[in-house]
Amino acid sequence: MGRAEIVSVHSFRGGTGKSNSTANLAACLARMGKRVGVVDTDIASPGIHVLFGLDLNETEHTLVDYLWGRCEIAQAAYEVGARAGIEGEGRLYLIPSSMRTSAITQILREGYDVVRLDDGLRSLMDELELDFLFIDTHPGVNEETLLSIAVSDTLLLLLRPDQQDYQGTGVTLEVARMLEVPRIWLMVNKAPRSSDLSALRARVAETYAAEVAAVLPHDEGMLTLASAGVFCLLQPEHPISRSFDEVARRLAKRESQA
Repeated sequence: MGRAEIVSVHSFRGGTGKSNSTANLAACLARMGKRVGVVDTDIASPGIHVLFGLDLNETEHTLVDYLWGRCEIAQAAYEVGARAGIEGEGRLYLIPSSMRTSAITQILREGYDVVRLDDGLRSLMDELELDFLFIDTHPGVNEETLLSIAVSDTLLLLLRPDQQDYQGTGVTLEVARMLEVPRIWLMVNKAPRSSDLSALRARVAETYAAEVAAVLPHDEGMLTLASAGVFCLLQPEHPISRSFDEVARRLAKRESQA
């Protein structure tokens, strides 16, 4: 079995729907029969566990415990596919980050060994025999983000049609190209429904000279869900779910060709 495909999902600013997109893409691939891992490295503001219905009060270890040497990384991995409603051969594992204020404060104050994180990611791929490993990153650019970008096979950059996002995404793209990331895809999220989505896609692709994997309109249904589940699993026929599914299929096709 070959090495897992590493996909980092990143945005320059918060509020782009990064964790939602990570959860939906991971779920789509698991539903296709893939073995998928998701690591929440957004230590300052973790939350992807909520989408998968994982109660951290019921968990013994998190990513933070691994970073502090309290456990092996596989001990912080929880199979969340079944509880999310995924059936079949696919598996979906989540390595959540801690929601304890003391843990967040300490690791933000003292930092952690990024080499240990890198070692853990590689160990995780082998132990769980993953096809894909998604890294849900912290917004912006810092040492941890640079590591996530550098080890990625695919970097999926999320942005909103907003001037601040446009400028920040340009900075992140420049960094990713310097790090020679093999594939860089853009995903425009929360586009106004009144906009011409095809024209927006073409404009973003031309602006950044990068491939646009999808343009997702602002949707009240996803907003109403309020992170109480993974949208593509609850509404698989919705146009947004189909967009996630198409991006996932493209990732799966590239992984099979690697």
